[in-house]
Amino acid sequence: MAMASSLNNTKFPLPINDVEQQQQQQQVVVVDDDGIDYSKRAQWLRAAVLGANDGLVSTASLMMGVGAVKQDVKAMILTGFAGMVAGACSMAIGEFVSVYSQLDIEVSQIKRNKQKGGEIEEEIEKENLPSPIQAAAASALAFSVGAMVPLLAASFIREYRARLGAVVAAVTLALMLFGWLGAVLGKAPVVKSSARVLVGGLLAMAITFGLTKLIGSRAL
Repeated sequence: MAMASSLNNTKFPLPINDVEQQQQQQQVVVVDDDGIDYSKRAQWLRAAVLGANDGLVSTASLMMGVGAVKQDVKAMILTGFAGMVAGACSMAIGEFVSVYSQLDIEVSQIKRNKQKGGEIEEEIEKENLPSPIQAAAASALAFSVGAMVPLLAASFIREYRARLGAVVAAVTLALMLFGWLGAVLGKAPVVKSSARVLVGGLLAMAITFGLTKLIGSRAL
């Protein structure tokens, strides 16, 4: 009788499939001592920093490329403005499509969970669904904020060399700021993160300026 009672009180774990195991792993979040969920913050931080850095580097590179062959301030500003609008629209559309695809996958999974009787978990999962419109707007805004840095730096300087220097200086400061901000909020190494962002951005500008100068001097 004692053996039978012991067997009745023993709990055997039920096997779970791969999908359920992945869901359990995705539900694990990293919460610091201060109660902040850094795993969720990292997602938005990554999108914001990447968007702003992309807007900064791509717009500045376009302006430097045009500045390599044309000294007219109007040409640089118009090129930078067109790059900002085109890039913001591209970022928004790309983010919208990407997040919408993710949304379709999560909604399908919720429907499968509902068929298994998980109505309470369904309500919780619906509250955590991503918003394609919100993601698209955030990406476009972040890109535009980054693109405004070289535009504003070049808008009020007529002299050619001073204008190029102002753009490079403003972009350098902004790259260091973006790298520092991303490292601090994401609790990553500050020096390494800032140096990586700075070197990458300046290298992109230098390559664009050099190649455009080379092609422009031979073709124009």
